[in-house]
Amino acid sequence: MSHLTRRCAFAVVVLAAAVTAQAHVPASVPGEGGGRLWIAALLGTALLLYAAGLRAIWQRTHQRREHAWRAVAFAAGCAALAALLLGPIDEYAPRSFSIHMVQHEGLMLIAAPLLVLGRALPLFVWALPERARRAVVALTHARGMRAGWGLLTAPLAAWLMHAAALWLWHAPPAFDAALRSPALHEWQHFSFLASSLLFWHALLRRQSQGAQGAAIVYLFTTTIHTGVLGALLALARTPYYASMRPGLSPWFGLSTLEDQQLGGLIMWVPGALVYVGVALWLAARWIGAPRPVRSAG
Repeated sequence: MSHLTRRCAFAVVVLAAAVTAQAHVPASVPGEGGGRLWIAALLGTALLLYAAGLRAIWQRTHQRREHAWRAVAFAAGCAALAALLLGPIDEYAPRSFSIHMVQHEGLMLIAAPLLVLGRALPLFVWALPERARRAVVALTHARGMRAGWGLLTAPLAAWLMHAAALWLWHAPPAFDAALRSPALHEWQHFSFLASSLLFWHALLRRQSQGAQGAAIVYLFTTTIHTGVLGALLALARTPYYASMRPGLSPWFGLSTLEDQQLGGLIMWVPGALVYVGVALWLAARWIGAPRPVRSAG
């Protein structure tokens, strides 16, 4: 294994240890400590499996540079998850709507696309013993599995699931219920991350010109509906969420309403810039891609 691969694998292992250590940050909500340990264990396991899979394929591939930068993207995505779910952000999020919004936007707009760019699933399979690897490959080629995965990652389906998770969880009854229940709160985080992983997978992994053109449309429409939700929160005259009213710790001297308005502004402006930026990047690739030359006659 080359020096570059050893560095990548070592960095992944160190990050796994750091993620595990983060789990011991005191939980701000009773009952969330166990959830943090599970999150840390899953992140650490994912990082170690990725490193093992990278080592297994390194001598078999000629795309080492591509695998190296994908490993960096995956490690960065895991680091983002650790920072968002195991550190101070998670501690303060239940007491500040704007910090909560930073957490949600970070899951959807930073961690999820980085994990998708890391293309972890094939490397997870390569980390398995040969017999288990062959069984998993056979399973993924089964007709029902391929059909189900194709349905989940179809751009329209992924767009709908991403939009539904965003709007349903920000409805006041659902948001308040999630803050009252640590288990439901963790399901909220999971649904944001899972729907975003499917969304970015559907838009970034399809290489045909038609698929890239459709991805641009889905990104711009996502910008519109998330902007509408952000504007509703930012321009509100009263706080929407009862769970944020009692016992809210002051955040830069903001009132509860101002804190909600700041959270809406975070979704409205920085969030929209990410979607628009990726859409413009895809548009530039789409416009610059060579077109097949049609012969006359």
